[in-house]
Amino acid sequence: MGFIIETKDLRKTYNKRHVVDGLALQVPEGAIYGFVGPNGAGKTTTMRMLTTLTRPTSGEAWVNGYAVSKDSRGVRQSIGYMPDQFGVYEDMRVWEYLDFFASCYDIPEAQRKPLVGDLLQLVDLMHRRDDMVDQLSAGLKQRLSLARTLAHDPKILILDEPAAALDPTARIEIRELLVELANMGKTIFFSTHILADVQEICTHIGIIENGKMIAQGSMAEMQAQLQPHSSLVIVTRTAPEREQLKEWLHSIPQVTQVQDLPVTAGRASLKCAFTGDSEAVIALRRKLFTVETFTIIDVIEEKQDIETLFMRVTKGIVS
Repeated sequence: MGFIIETKDLRKTYNKRHVVDGLALQVPEGAIYGFVGPNGAGKTTTMRMLTTLTRPTSGEAWVNGYAVSKDSRGVRQSIGYMPDQFGVYEDMRVWEYLDFFASCYDIPEAQRKPLVGDLLQLVDLMHRRDDMVDQLSAGLKQRLSLARTLAHDPKILILDEPAAALDPTARIEIRELLVELANMGKTIFFSTHILADVQEICTHIGIIENGKMIAQGSMAEMQAQLQPHSSLVIVTRTAPEREQLKEWLHSIPQVTQVQDLPVTAGRASLKCAFTGDSEAVIALRRKLFTVETFTIIDVIEEKQDIETLFMRVTKGIVS
């Protein structure tokens, strides 16, 4: 799989402080890539280098095959960039705002009117086209800002905290819009510290801390990398049966840890760590339900969420 955004040993230093420190970033074409890290981790600085707004101190980055230090025009034609702040164009009507940015990309006047209409329909703002921009809510401003990034039909969207400061409904709407844009063939690269957004829509994730890439890959790869074993909760009918189950589990080489859980509703359960792959988990399930010395009520495979994985690999350091 080719990488539409890639960096090698990318660094940015301010007054001897390494804000981005040897970053190696790989974003596959067509991905929805969540760039995750605490405040001060270097996310915005990285995005400013990818969008040619800040020159790297050293290293290199490529966007759609263009080197950011050598072909800024090619990079800018390939991307739509949405910064973390809306901007200062609030004395315009909604349609004027989009028309203005379309003109900045040298789109002919005759083409701009239908283009603005298409963009407003895409982000569901047609009913607000004649409103002043400063009359829009924060969520609607984010939708308008996203429409602006699409004026020249870029292959890549680079979005800095697109859901920050939005209410839950607006966040869901932005997430749905990003998925729709990915389905249209766009590559989405967005920074966030809202881990629920990553869990819901991302195909890939990169975790940055103190300017360094801590971990990255597809969501499935990250799950396997950061949670190398399965965690199984096994529910038996009685406490004595649980003791028999523990003895049976200890005889299985792939079971590395067994612990009792509190008895609830008359059911006795335990949790075990299992190092086998998904097929081995299925096989273990089948065995459990056929052993005659104890009665299994349920077997539940627990999945750690992104927040748990994030807390495991980060240390709370900011550069």
